[in-house]
Amino acid sequence: MTAEHEATPSTEESRIDRGRFGATERRRPRTDDERRAPISSAELSKGPTELAEDRGPRVNWRVFIISAAVIVAFSLWAMLAPTHAANVMREMVLGIATNLGWVYVVTVVAVILFVLWVAFSKEGQVRLGPDHSRPQYNLFTWVAMLFGAGVGIDLLFYSVTGPIAQYMMPPTGDPQSAQAAQDAVVWTMFHYGISGWSMYSLLGMAMGYFAYRWGMPLSIRAALYPLLGKRVRGAAGDAIDIFALIGTVFGVATSMGIGVVLLNVGFSWLFGLPEGLALQIALVLVAVVMTIAGCLSGVDKGIRIVSELNLWIAGAMMLYILVTGQTAFLLNALVTNIGRFIGTLPARTLETFAYEADGASWMGGWTLFFWAFWLAWGPFVGLFLARISRGRTLREFVIAAITAPVLCDFVIVSIFGNSALSVVMGGDTEFAQLAIDQPEQGWYALLEMFPGAAFLIGLATLSGLLFYLTSANSGAMVMANFSSTIPDPAQDGAKWLRIFWAVVTALLTIAMLVAGGVTTMEYATLIFAFPVTIIAYLVMASFSKVLRMERAEREGQVVRRRSAAAHGGQVPEKTWKQRLAQLRSYPSKRAVAQFMERVVHPALTAVAAEFREQGYEATLTTTPNPETDVDEHTLVVNMEEHRDFHYQTAAVQAPVPSIGGRPMSKGDDIYYKIEVFTQTGTEGYDLMGLTQQQVINDVLDRYEAHLSFLRYSSEHDYASVLTPAAPAGPPVPVVADDVERVES
Repeated sequence: MTAEHEATPSTEESRIDRGRFGATERRRPRTDDERRAPISSAELSKGPTELAEDRGPRVNWRVFIISAAVIVAFSLWAMLAPTHAANVMREMVLGIATNLGWVYVVTVVAVILFVLWVAFSKEGQVRLGPDHSRPQYNLFTWVAMLFGAGVGIDLLFYSVTGPIAQYMMPPTGDPQSAQAAQDAVVWTMFHYGISGWSMYSLLGMAMGYFAYRWGMPLSIRAALYPLLGKRVRGAAGDAIDIFALIGTVFGVATSMGIGVVLLNVGFSWLFGLPEGLALQIALVLVAVVMTIAGCLSGVDKGIRIVSELNLWIAGAMMLYILVTGQTAFLLNALVTNIGRFIGTLPARTLETFAYEADGASWMGGWTLFFWAFWLAWGPFVGLFLARISRGRTLREFVIAAITAPVLCDFVIVSIFGNSALSVVMGGDTEFAQLAIDQPEQGWYALLEMFPGAAFLIGLATLSGLLFYLTSANSGAMVMANFSSTIPDPAQDGAKWLRIFWAVVTALLTIAMLVAGGVTTMEYATLIFAFPVTIIAYLVMASFSKVLRMERAEREGQVVRRRSAAAHGGQVPEKTWKQRLAQLRSYPSKRAVAQFMERVVHPALTAVAAEFREQGYEATLTTTPNPETDVDEHTLVVNMEEHRDFHYQTAAVQAPVPSIGGRPMSKGDDIYYKIEVFTQTGTEGYDLMGLTQQQVINDVLDRYEAHLSFLRYSSEHDYASVLTPAAPAGPPVPVVADDVERVES
């Protein structure tokens, strides 16, 4: 970037670049008032400055050391005193289920309602990024990555043992009854339904919003900046990251543990290897090596390819079972299961079995474990989903996350679960007992009943391995990010850090296998996920506050008319000759570059000079755009305590319109426009063909609209219970006379 006009040395040293569409900010000495949380969008815009001291990733040693110490200490305890560890955790889980189970239930209900409110509110059209940003991945790849990251091998594990357990030992009613059969598969669908994906959606959209729309780090602490202000850079922010990181490690380790228990049987069946702890540990070590190789390849090369491949393999496996099994029964049951799930969802979501004698025990072993599992995975999957969802709207993000992967879950659970249930209902009680006592054996025993069992078991084992790799691979990346300070959302933690967390997670997995296997993993997950419930409430409070700021900005713009720009104000007035000339004008890149150099840049230079002449702190910068090879020009006027005025011009590609299937111009099928951008996106109109005076007039129209927004925001933004009002700041300047002088 080259500066067209130099600022004073003291100002230049304190200036911080926020990226392509960021603002320019001055650092001032801190006062007590400045330590409070932001209460307006103007103050929120200062978040990137407050949350990052440099632009490079670095290790957060306090988070790293404390989290690693807790996990290593727990692992050593579980391996050196496995019986004692299992007993202690069992007692803790029983206490949580009896006394605090309702907290998990209420939290899940609150999260579901909140994400649905965001999706269907007017703010649902807000993008995870500037208004002009668009998704990085196509829809199929994006959904495949959603599915691969958010669904682990545990889905295969519980898709058989869950329905059979609910049929043989239902929470209410008679075992092996018609009522138990109707609810058996639905309970597992409920546990893998919208509840968990709502948690992913909450944390994912919050982290993605602050990272890509406001230029803050991609982290949970950044999502809490509207509540905690600069405190998120201190001990409070570190504590949040520590809880999120520990919960993530336990969630991923639980999935890895379940995975190796399941793959242990598959590899034994396929290759004749002896089953047991030794093979499980060997699989963990092999998987760590594969995870390290995968995570070092990055999101685009590793996780995306594995996610798409896994989706195709899982689909092929489901189709094979559907065709070679009881096709009519499985399809009928799938429709019935989905209908019953929808009809009973509200009651199941709020069910705590308070009137059942053994209700707390059942809740602790099933619903509460799954809610804790989703909570533990929430920061991990949420950060990964945010990482791949830049450019998506909040509505698109939420609806896709709670529908597409959930429907895939339903198909897997229903086909596997009903296939197993039909065997049990046919009288095979030995299979039922095997699936309950040794779920990994029960799953493969079911596959052996289909024709071509060797092929199916090989395909299922490969699918399970890929499920494992996608979760472990993305998990290592996210753990490295949680233990780092990364101002740029496009960057990830150091490679050595990802390797470290892959090894630590493997150590924890082995420790829990030694201490009792899957049951111990369930206990640990339920215990360590509890602090994440607090984080969920804080994120909802923070995000609702910032959405009020979005609403204030939208409603505070000047009243639009038909020719209004996207963010308020009027489109520059053109003469009738200019309008007629532009109707069939589709400029080339060269023509746009010349217009930018001869008209736009001199106009912005004149405006910037006049602003400085009248005492404003204004800078004009020129930045090369590597995509279009046309320089961009950005005018920033410092507004002291309020959001800076930001006027940026950039060349944008557009398709040449067609009539009757033919392009309206000869030659290329694309042309170039010069669009105006503010901090949050494009204003949606073209400057090509204007005179320098008309460009100057447009700058002043945008400036007046910005002042109007600041006045409205100051009048309508209000404090929340968590962020009480601060003393009133200086009033927004009214500079209509100054604007007129610049215009003249």
